[in-house]
Amino acid sequence: METLTSLLAETRQTLAQFDGLTLASLPLPRRDQAVLALGLIVLLAVAVLLARYILRRRPGRTDIVLPALLQAAITRRSALAPVRHAPFFLFLAGLPFMTVAIADPHTALIEERATFPGHRIAILIDASLSMDSSFATEQLGWGNTYLANVSAADYFVRRRMEGSHRDLVSLVQFGGEAYIVTPFTNDYENVLLSIGLIGTPEEFDRFPDHGTLIMRAVSRGVELFRTFDFLNSQGNLMVIFSDGQDTHAVYEGQSLDDILQEAADNEIPVYFIRTAYNQGLGDVLPDITWKLAVEKTGGRF
Repeated sequence: METLTSLLAETRQTLAQFDGLTLASLPLPRRDQAVLALGLIVLLAVAVLLARYILRRRPGRTDIVLPALLQAAITRRSALAPVRHAPFFLFLAGLPFMTVAIADPHTALIEERATFPGHRIAILIDASLSMDSSFATEQLGWGNTYLANVSAADYFVRRRMEGSHRDLVSLVQFGGEAYIVTPFTNDYENVLLSIGLIGTPEEFDRFPDHGTLIMRAVSRGVELFRTFDFLNSQGNLMVIFSDGQDTHAVYEGQSLDDILQEAADNEIPVYFIRTAYNQGLGDVLPDITWKLAVEKTGGRF
């Protein structure tokens, strides 16, 4: 049923394109060849008619006359006899289309898709050792928190794809260090491919640094915005997918408030998606600390 619906939609679209098309405005690069081909067909038809007229059958010379042995009811003309001319009429009906096809018509079919500038989004995915804890979802079943976070990031990107705004998205994977997997790009498929490549148990096991420094990831995210000269642009934001198991208060001499203040000063709100199985707000020790910190940037926890 879906295939039939798609076919009908394509048919309506094709007919709609023909509505605004006229033969006078249709470019025909091989018009001369088409006229020549049509002329040859007409000459050939005339030649055949002349040949049949000249070589027509003559009773007594080219035909054999037989006595009427069959009854008239059997030999009478059938009502379907005119049907034998149907192929000839089909040929005549198709002749104009064949002529236009020989003329090689060209027309520009323009399809427009309106998009609008979107956000510049840095996606930060936690790959620390604590992300190996058990986690279950209705669609994925049992797995670990890391795979659940990767699936959530994939879902987030796909939802952004459905909108009319065209975002610039980057992907950062972090543990004790932060690694840029994909820099800012408007190619959603490339981002989804990168998410799929890091979203396997084997890739999680191969991740070289299973420590947890969310502050390092936020700092790297700000650096990424600075590298692409986006700090003065509107619509920047960071989305963190993590279990929130990070109690570090200082990184490279800067406190959590200092690092997030840098994001706030550059108008980069931080949205923290804390993923922990069967644990509500406050059940994870740093929850309140991170909630207060990210809300200062204009984001949410």
